[in-house]
Amino acid sequence: MKIKKFITNIFNYYPNHTHQFSLPNNANSFQNTQNENNTEKKIFTSLDINLDYIKTKYNLLINSDIVTREFILNARGKQYKALLLHIDGMVDSQILNDFVLEPLMMRNKNNLFDGEQNRVISEAVTNNITVRKVKKFNLADYIENRLIPQNNIKQENTFEEIFSGVNSGNCALFIDTLDIAFDIDIKGFKQRSIDKPENEVVIKGPHEAFVENIRTNTSLLRRFTNNENLIIESLEIGDITKTKCAVCYMQNIVNEDLVAEVKYRVNNLNIDSLLSAGQLEQLISDNNSLGLPKAISTERPDNAVQHLLEGRVIILVNGSPFAVIVPAIMIDFLTSPEDRNLKSIFANFLRTIRLISAFFALLLPGLYVSVTSFHIEILPTELLYSILAARESVPFPVIFEIIIMEISFEIIREASLRVPSAIGSTIGIVGALVIGQAAVSAGIVSPILIIIVAITALSSFAIPDYSFSFHLRLFRFLFILLGYIAGFLGIGTGLFIYISMICDMESFGVSYSIPYSSMEQLKNTGLILPPIWKREFRASYLATKKEKKQKDISMKWKTQ
Repeated sequence: MKIKKFITNIFNYYPNHTHQFSLPNNANSFQNTQNENNTEKKIFTSLDINLDYIKTKYNLLINSDIVTREFILNARGKQYKALLLHIDGMVDSQILNDFVLEPLMMRNKNNLFDGEQNRVISEAVTNNITVRKVKKFNLADYIENRLIPQNNIKQENTFEEIFSGVNSGNCALFIDTLDIAFDIDIKGFKQRSIDKPENEVVIKGPHEAFVENIRTNTSLLRRFTNNENLIIESLEIGDITKTKCAVCYMQNIVNEDLVAEVKYRVNNLNIDSLLSAGQLEQLISDNNSLGLPKAISTERPDNAVQHLLEGRVIILVNGSPFAVIVPAIMIDFLTSPEDRNLKSIFANFLRTIRLISAFFALLLPGLYVSVTSFHIEILPTELLYSILAARESVPFPVIFEIIIMEISFEIIREASLRVPSAIGSTIGIVGALVIGQAAVSAGIVSPILIIIVAITALSSFAIPDYSFSFHLRLFRFLFILLGYIAGFLGIGTGLFIYISMICDMESFGVSYSIPYSSMEQLKNTGLILPPIWKREFRASYLATKKEKKQKDISMKWKTQ
């Protein structure tokens, strides 16, 4: 007991409960403080007060990239003090000068017109009597409709909306005597152009990939879909970053309950920041102890549109070149966009190869350990003699050999990813050859083990989805330990538990193993891909509004 108390006193952590801040005296004062912080600040009619507030919020004495431009605005022969707010480097200076400042500041027919007549907004003739609807002069509408020739401009009455636009690359126009401000879209920051996909390479298919700009990505979806039923709903996530996201779906196809579930999860994220689609995928997916991905992540617009037309929902995140697609089932991570561009016989062959690769990537090292430790009798005599001769000079048990080689290969893989791309492939090839040959020559591992590890590594590379491949690589070590402890019995027990957990998983209400529940499901959405003229139905587990995606006879030219 004394030893336990001594160790506890040394290693236990006792937090300091003395904090250098004070709490409100009562709950009401705390609630009032919260309400003040949550209240949206309205724009003032005085330009000087607005400027003081902007200086405080943006810390203009410290920030060097926040630009405020004061000038005199001409409107209907009268002059008003005005203020332009934008962030240097995020706006297009040429557009700002030519289509905002020049029409407002320079003398022209529009801003010097001093007439007092009202504006006619509609005119109708009934029984030879002309009826005109007249609207009185409004300075804000006059500036928006006549003085600023910009295609995207909005009137806002709160600083929160204005600052959100400025932070995203717009400029804000404040005018004295007006309690509104103009949010003018003149974005001009540098961004990456559309390029080839780097992770999902196909031979037959489009060579365009998503980029970091959300509007470019939505335009790619629009262009591929070419249909007015595509709905793109915008929302913001993150109390600090207010990251713009888009929920995309086909209104005439998708199940409305699925859309409601996706929007419910996305809208109920109380986080400070969201910087990537990978973070969003983790936040909206159901937790599972296996770590299996429950959402498809793709950088290809054609792949995303294919899932849209199947009845799934896509989520785009501004700043991330990947789209998150839900729901996802297990077979989705063993398919490639290339499959749709190949004949069914070739696509099914490749799917079979990937299924075998997944089996090898997960179980091959564990099976080797089981055979060499418990079940030597199942090997042919010649192969058994070869293995024994190869292991004769190895002083370590097989479990030590295979774990050391697996960890070494994972280190080489990670190192090749983190170094510059010019030397990454060199590190992978040279590192594997040098380490493998040196380990065999030194008698640390046997040559046949190098073959097992190499086949396992190549099999993991054949998996199209990176997250699913990562899962197989991680659980491979578990099956190695089970094979070493109990041989085929340990692997069989572990595999039974593993498959049972997969069958119990769901992704947005859809069973993770749904295609294998019946032959009909297996034919439509599972391992077997029918010829393209037989792919008449959408997946029934999505419960789409339209069950069929093509006519019974799709190739009418054969029947005429």
